[in-house]
Amino acid sequence: MRAEAVTNPEVLGRSVEGIADWHYQFDHMNPLCTDLRYRGQASRFQPPWGEVMCVVTTNSGVWGLGMGSLAGVTAPLINDYLAPMLSGEPIEDRERLWEMMTVACGSHFGASGVASYAISAVDLALWDAAGKLADKPVYELLGTTDPQPVRCYATGSDLEWFGELGFEAFKLACPWGPDTTAAIDQLVDLVGNGRELVGPSADLMLDCWAVQSVEHAISIGEAVRAFDIEWIEDMIYPEDWDGYSQVRSALPDHRLAAGERWYTDLPFLRAIEYGWVDVLQPDPLWVGGVTPCRRIANAAATAGYDLALHCGANDSYGQHLSAALSGNLWAEMYIGCSRGSPLMNSYRATPGMNLPLKGMLQPSDAPGFGIELSLSDIERATA
Repeated sequence: MRAEAVTNPEVLGRSVEGIADWHYQFDHMNPLCTDLRYRGQASRFQPPWGEVMCVVTTNSGVWGLGMGSLAGVTAPLINDYLAPMLSGEPIEDRERLWEMMTVACGSHFGASGVASYAISAVDLALWDAAGKLADKPVYELLGTTDPQPVRCYATGSDLEWFGELGFEAFKLACPWGPDTTAAIDQLVDLVGNGRELVGPSADLMLDCWAVQSVEHAISIGEAVRAFDIEWIEDMIYPEDWDGYSQVRSALPDHRLAAGERWYTDLPFLRAIEYGWVDVLQPDPLWVGGVTPCRRIANAAATAGYDLALHCGANDSYGQHLSAALSGNLWAEMYIGCSRGSPLMNSYRATPGMNLPLKGMLQPSDAPGFGIELSLSDIERATA
């Protein structure tokens, strides 16, 4: 097993550097923007590392590919710690292998955050290899033999173009983090114009990017009440547990969503227990891979909560999980490319994956995750 940083993202059909730079043009991606001393300094807090690829090879020579982020720290964590730990273990016992990695990391330096990114890449690679060994797509390994097309929504600002592409559901990103009256007024204009553009019957969501204060999040919910928002997402700092309870109490009639920056299954179980949100949004490349996503989906289904994977349409991993996991409502397509560009230039797009058609997505039925990259391609991408 080995992991490498992606240094030539053209093999993946997108520019990793371009996506990161675009994010950090806006202060809402600044985790400290609610503090006046750090406003306007988003790039100061930008992690300097790109994407990571992890290859798992079985005794028979079949290999699987997993991906994750923060390569500068996750690649050595995989190669120096996780790879020796898993060497010689049976690939069929993926649940136990995930537990092994998570408990070991948690015992020494914590299982969330950076460790979760590394474990995600390994777990995804294990599932990809298992699918290839069985000559089955991963969604079939998860118990879905004939997946139905998954509804998709497009995330971004160019709603008119997204409609032209066939999407009928949309998510706007709140571009203002600081909690000012002007920011609320601008947001009302943004959401109001969006609702007018897509019409009264279209699903419209709002992503607040997880850097709002509790008070500002509540103000946002009250301000957009008239626009029939499907849900308000990531409204406060990811680990502000008391804050979720406060927002939930203040906005009882709003559907709330969160989870893309929660790591392992534990925060999701806590959110279900306390009723913080209505929609859970794990990210397969960040939360720990397929294994915790399946646990979260099972817990959500048992408790009557909905699931909507973060960026579920953007890569082959999310597509298979979006189609296979019970209770998953949507496959999100975060469109990070400019108008007129092929959607394969969007965030995370992997060769071999299908693209949404008329707002619906059917995952590839190729073995594993169906990613059409050879070992030579991976070597070139990580050279």
